[in-house]
Amino acid sequence: MNADRMVWPMWPTPPGDAMPDIDNYQAVLLQFVLVAGLAATMLGLSVAVGRAGRRNPVKDSAYECGMLPIGDSQPRFSVKFYLVAMLFVLFDIEVVFMYPWAVVFRDLVAEHAMVFWGMVSFVGILTVAYVYALRKGALRWDN
Repeated sequence: MNADRMVWPMWPTPPGDAMPDIDNYQAVLLQFVLVAGLAATMLGLSVAVGRAGRRNPVKDSAYECGMLPIGDSQPRFSVKFYLVAMLFVLFDIEVVFMYPWAVVFRDLVAEHAMVFWGMVSFVGILTVAYVYALRKGALRWDN
């Protein structure tokens, strides 16, 4: 390319007839052709090989981890399960906030002592939530 035909941001200006150079797009066109050909080949092979398979009731039945698919497909879970799962996620997020804080604890406290009291209040609020969940019986499995 000639330097006088370059404009910012370094794209070639189209020639006088405003037709772009096809040489710049041949690699992209070749890639599109190869991808389309590969996709058509894969689909064709899938149809050709898929016709050879014979269907029967055993092959068409659902596979449930070695268990016979008899009965209700969706067992009912207790609300306790979901409550414990939500509490686990809630208290697990606490670790996500506390671990990076603990890694840089000395640097943070050297700059601002308020960082320590901020984490103390965070842990205090989570402790109150944990005690509330215990008193409400959210973690008891016997009932």
